[in-house]
Amino acid sequence: MDLTLKTISKSGIPEAIAKAELYRYLNEPEEAESICRDILAADPKHILGLRTLGLAITDQFIGSPSDRYGEVERIFQGLSDPYEREYYTGILHERRLKAQLRTGRAAHTLLPLMERALQCFAAAEQIRPPGNDDAILRWNRCVRLLESEPEFQSDQEIAIFDALDSPPS
Repeated sequence: MDLTLKTISKSGIPEAIAKAELYRYLNEPEEAESICRDILAADPKHILGLRTLGLAITDQFIGSPSDRYGEVERIFQGLSDPYEREYYTGILHERRLKAQLRTGRAAHTLLPLMERALQCFAAAEQIRPPGNDDAILRWNRCVRLLESEPEFQSDQEIAIFDALDSPPS
């Protein structure tokens, strides 16, 4: 039996994207990842395919060295839109941080990841499309996470905000 992967048609990509998003919502990121790889085999520069692939991989983060952080970073840095590059790279750092927190890693050791996420969301906010407040929503979630973790000391939070100049408005 021939086990060669088959290529989907370009006209089937919109339906495949919908399926990939559905699998992500159903918490089946491996299936979503597989579909995205099929989309990208048919159209290697498909923006939704790239974005969804990166998100599907971050859905699989467990806070271990086997997490494919570098692969997702390359995917998101390859996005052509500067806003999307910043926003999705911020999501990458935020999800990596959360995965490592779930493994019991000390929160104070993860402050550099939080700082990188906040920097990305602040940069994305500055260049966001009109009416798109996604970067602000993510920024606020990160700040709430800082406030909710007892190990994130207030002086460390201040150092992060000082490094960023000031929180976005």
